[in-house]
Parts: sequence; structure tokens; C-alpha cells
Amino acid sequence: MPKNALYAQSGGVTPVINASAFGVISAARRHRDRIGSVFAARNGILGALDEVLIDTAQLTDEMMAQLKYTPGGAFGSCRHKLRHGAELKRLFEVFEAYDIGYFFYNGGGDSADTCLKVAEFAQYHGIDLTAVHVPKTIDNDLPLTDCSPGFGSVAKYVATSAREAGLDTASMAASSTRVFILEVMGRHAGWIAASAGLASADAFGAPHLLLTPEVPFEAGRFLRKVDETIARVGYCVVVAAEGIRDTHGVFLAESGAVDAFGHAQLGGVAPILAGLVKQHLNQKCHWAVADYLQRSARHLASATDLAHAVAVGETAVAYALAGIRSVMPAIVREDNEPYRWRIEPVPLADVANHEKPLPLDFLTSDGFHLSPRGREYFAPLIQGEAPPPFRDGLPDYPQWQFVTHDKKLPGFDPSRG
Repeated sequence: MPKNALYAQSGGVTPVINASAFGVISAARRHRDRIGSVFAARNGILGALDEVLIDTAQLTDEMMAQLKYTPGGAFGSCRHKLRHGAELKRLFEVFEAYDIGYFFYNGGGDSADTCLKVAEFAQYHGIDLTAVHVPKTIDNDLPLTDCSPGFGSVAKYVATSAREAGLDTASMAASSTRVFILEVMGRHAGWIAASAGLASADAFGAPHLLLTPEVPFEAGRFLRKVDETIARVGYCVVVAAEGIRDTHGVFLAESGAVDAFGHAQLGGVAPILAGLVKQHLNQKCHWAVADYLQRSARHLASATDLAHAVAVGETAVAYALAGIRSVMPAIVREDNEPYRWRIEPVPLADVANHEKPLPLDFLTSDGFHLSPRGREYFAPLIQGEAPPPFRDGLPDYPQWQFVTHDKKLPGFDPSRG
């Protein structure tokens, strides 16, 4: 009898994470002789622990098509660090109750850690389970892959926003706002902030300054560049990663709180930068935080990114059926013009708990602009449009309502065992 599969989404969602779900589920349906039911855990690993499972057989062909074009996490996501002991034991009790032989965990670096724990537990206890990590993260900081599904669409959105905000600022600079600051995500890596540099077609176009965590922030240098840009262009647009640090390695916007994985919670760098501009340059400054808007903007998704997202989901199933365990499907770039790529497996142990920083040579020597090498890397990832269907002038996104499976096990008490 074929074994069943469990799929779950984890961490911050992306514009195309549901396309990876589409890839996993549709590929599994093509192999009904090998994979029986495909369950999706509601709210990631927490849903698996609580036995809140969705039989994806209820997704019709029309719903599957909608899944491919819908932002957010259709099945719900979570930020939860899976603990050894009671939680892992409970998870495998659920796996046994539902005859789960395949586990696909769709997430970033912390999710890779969870998937690795599951794989190692199964191997240690001689349990026949194949665990494959399905990559995604808008931060683009997963190692061993050229890029991460989700990033290309966010890069397209941020670069578009920087270009459009630049035109707005330019039109008002003579009598009003001369500085605009856009804060984007990126706690430790500046991939998103750097990608905004694609919007600048020449030395005068926005954005004029890029601030990334890889380049230590010095207030004096920053203010001089802003002042010089205003004198040269008439206005200045800045794109800043949330995780920029000073020369001592301290986050400018550290709030003092941490999340479930121990990551510092940041309190907003854009207003801090705006305050410096106002105080020292006496320039009117507006700022915005892209926040959830950047990772939910499915209407502006990159067709390349969408193709990546579907492919890693489909390939994860192919690996599992081939008995390739404890891996992540990684995107390998073969050429830039025309852009060609393939997928290869990489060991999950080399992905979990590792981050890929932005190479410094993707920026110019002063650290404020995108270099030709950086432009060459980023440009293919934002290519192509893949808009969702529209109705009455708005994207026609479904409000997902799934029936969950009747529970088979007693409720989970995390304090036991």
C-alpha cells in the first residue's frame, strides 16, 4: 500500500509559497501508486503537533489553479522551534496514526532545521520516513542555492516601489519632500535592499542609496551622501534593510525582544534614518516600511520566481520517490543570457542553521550602489509577469476554508514525556 504524505508551510510567507504547495500536491497526485493521501498541516508544524490536518483531496482542479496564484499561506504558517523530547515523539505518533511516509516542509533556514530534526529522529529510530525541505524565503539567504523561491517577486516589488516613489519624490522636491526612505526586510542579509538598485537606470535615477547589513552604517558618511545627492539630483531616495548595523555590529533598530528562534526583533530603522536627516540636514523626509506588503504582493510576481517555486515543490516529490532523503532542492544557475537553471539536491545538514550573506562585490566600493555584477545576478530573477486573475478591478483571491480531518489521537500535552 502507498504511504501518505504530510506537507506544511513554515515561517514568513512569500508571494509564491502556495505555488510550491501546488507543485508538491500536483506531483504527488501523478504518483497515486506510490503516494496515497497528501495531508497539509494547518499552521505549519504546530498543526502537525495538534493533529489539525487537511486532506488535500478536497482541492478541486479549480482550487489547485487558484492555489498557484494566491499569496499568503493557504494552509497557515507558524514560527515555532521544534523541540526534542515530547514534541518530536508526538509528531511521530501523528505520522504513525496517518501512515505518513513522506514529509515536505516548506520554509527557510529555521524550517530547514525543523526538517533536519525530523529526518535525524527517523533515521536514529529506524523509522521509514523520507523528509525533504522545500525552500522558500524572501530574504534569499539560504545557502547552496542560487536564489530562494519568493525572493524574485519581492525584489520585483521593491524595485518597482523604489522607482515609482522616486518619480513621486522628484515631482515634489522643489517645494516639499526631498528625501524618501523605504525600509525593507533583511535582518542579517541585504539581498532585498540591494535588489532595489535594479530600479536605477542611470546615475540620476532612484534609488540613490542602498543600505545593507553587510556594510557597517556610519551616520556621517550616510548624511554626506544624502546631502551630495540632493545637491546633484535635487532629491534622494534611500532603500534600507531593517537589519543595518553600526560599526560595532549593533542593530540601529534593535528593540530588545527576540522571537521563538532567538532572533532579535527590530523596531523600525526608517524613522531613525529620517530623524537623522531632519536633525542634521534639516530636510523634509518621508519614510515607509514595506513590511507585509512586499511579501504578499502576488499581483506583481516574477514569472521566473513562480517557475522556481513550482519546480522545487515538484522536485521535492521526485526526490522522495527516488529515496533521496534529508535534502533540499537547490536552484543552480547555468547562464544569465538567456537565463537558464536546473535543480540539484543539496544536503539538508549543510542548509540548516546557515545563512548566505550578500557578496560585497554586488555593491560598488562605497557600499551604497548596485555593482554591475550585482545587477547581472538580480536581473533574471525579476523577469516576466504572472498576474493573478482579476475581478471587478481587484485580484480574485479565494478565502480558503478547509475541512480538517477527524482527530485520531488524544490532545497533545507538551509537558509530558
